[in-house]
Amino acid sequence: MSGLENSVCILTVTYGDRWRFLEKVLKRVLAYDQITQVIVIDNASAYSVTDEVKKLEDSRIIVISNTENTGSAGGYKTAIEHAVENTQADFFFLLDDDNLPGADVLTKLLTEWQSIEGADNKKALFCLREDRIQHVKIAKGENSLRYLTFNDFMGFNVFRILANQYRKLNYKFQKDGPYKSRVQMPYVPYGGLLLHRTIINDIGFPDERLFLYVDDSEYTYRITKNKGIIWLIPLCKIVDIDKSQGLDYKRRPFHSHLLDQWNFRTYYHVRNRMFFYSNNFISNMLVFKLNKGLYLSYLKVISLISSKREAYSKLLVAIKDGLGGKLGKAGNEKF
Repeated sequence: MSGLENSVCILTVTYGDRWRFLEKVLKRVLAYDQITQVIVIDNASAYSVTDEVKKLEDSRIIVISNTENTGSAGGYKTAIEHAVENTQADFFFLLDDDNLPGADVLTKLLTEWQSIEGADNKKALFCLREDRIQHVKIAKGENSLRYLTFNDFMGFNVFRILANQYRKLNYKFQKDGPYKSRVQMPYVPYGGLLLHRTIINDIGFPDERLFLYVDDSEYTYRITKNKGIIWLIPLCKIVDIDKSQGLDYKRRPFHSHLLDQWNFRTYYHVRNRMFFYSNNFISNMLVFKLNKGLYLSYLKVISLISSKREAYSKLLVAIKDGLGGKLGKAGNEKF
């Protein structure tokens, strides 16, 4: 390691009117002994992030303001580029502007880092967010590779219906066990990710063409593809102080969240998921097309019953854009 052993640079991206969240996160991380810099990417916020940050009177905070919102992909790309080029910190700790880590999380992460074998550019650590049900299951021992499936379409695979139903039923009757000390993940969100600066030489920077959603999965999966390991450390927890989209959606018969909640977020999520998936997880195009045809037929029926035909048409465009690699910031007609 460098002379600044265990020095850490915090990277975060904010937008809109979110100072009430960002302020809490900044105050928490500034209390960490290991922090040498905090880089805040202001993605065209509705207020002056710079003016609010000045009130904290801490010279370690650097605000980089964008005149337009470049999404999470563009924001984190700018943050990581700036950290690599302008800081000497050994580690980069990525946090969303509403990710509040525990008071001793960073110390625990760095302690874990020292105890895990492997070169600095072949590992990354990730914090647990207990509102992510899948992550909680994995933290308690469920095989994370179960979610790394091939030839699915939006999570649907006709050949795995029975197996999936069995797992769901089995999970209901399983006793709630303790967290493991650490478990492997194939890819993770940005928020709560600890990277060593040397890994950037191998995985590069986020793909700003993805703009928003799934860009974090695509970026962190490069670690796995590069024969590195992402370790989820359940002992290190982060709380989302702003509720994530979709967590309060209530399922109803003859409805789909994809159609009921169609908006710009859904468009980017579907488009980018198709792009990411088609470039990494299709081994049999015939099976993929079968799953695609069956699932889209189901959604078409749902769209007719629930009067969501326009949303269904836009969903088809998002799928086509993703599979065709038509990326970048989309126009309002897509939403």
